[in-house]
Amino acid sequence: MKQASVALVLSIATIATAHAQSAGSWEVRAGWLHLSPQDSSQPLTVNALGQSSTIAGSGATIGDADTFALTARYYFTDHVAVETVLGAPPQLHFYGTGPLAPVGELGTTRAYSPAIQAEYHFGEPGARLRPYIGAGVSYVRFGNTKLSEPVATGQLLYSPTLGTLLEGPTSTSLSSSFAPLVNAGLTYNFDSHWSIGASISYMWLSTKATLTTRAAPGIVTTTSKVKIDPIVTFLSIGYQF
Repeated sequence: MKQASVALVLSIATIATAHAQSAGSWEVRAGWLHLSPQDSSQPLTVNALGQSSTIAGSGATIGDADTFALTARYYFTDHVAVETVLGAPPQLHFYGTGPLAPVGELGTTRAYSPAIQAEYHFGEPGARLRPYIGAGVSYVRFGNTKLSEPVATGQLLYSPTLGTLLEGPTSTSLSSSFAPLVNAGLTYNFDSHWSIGASISYMWLSTKATLTTRAAPGIVTTTSKVKIDPIVTFLSIGYQF
């Protein structure tokens, strides 16, 4: 009887680990995602009255952001998997630098950035601790952009020579782009279903910001290229099936 009981326990344990992160299995994860931009920007270029000029030393910086994220991962083999990443778009806050520093916040935008990545998972499928590395791409677009009052009214375009001539109602657009990424992570499996995980990613992301001002002499466009290049950390709870 004792031998039969031991055999039954071993059989159940084998079944429980047989499908843990192995070929053909799915894993979903949910958790907290933090973006830390490693940003830089070009000076603002103003195109007005048939001429182009640069506001020397001007630029923008971006604050950190947090959001909720969901992922779905499929294991093609015991080690190779593909993961998709979705989540609530984080709100990014842009702040002026150089001559624009007194303005403070320039505006906010939401970053929509679904991603897909290929991963290689080390260790055996039933191991409790499994590190992995990966690489992929995200398509990033920006929406729900709101400008602060000094930007929305064109006050940034005030100059000692022209005064308020170039000021007026201002709108903005941020270009979309594909952004390559690399990541590394670690998963701790409690059993064949539940786990916790942590990962860190780096994304090469930039956008072209264009301000369009309807001034009295005509349309004024102001542009700048902003590198965001965020480091992204993700802490999550996962379920495998």
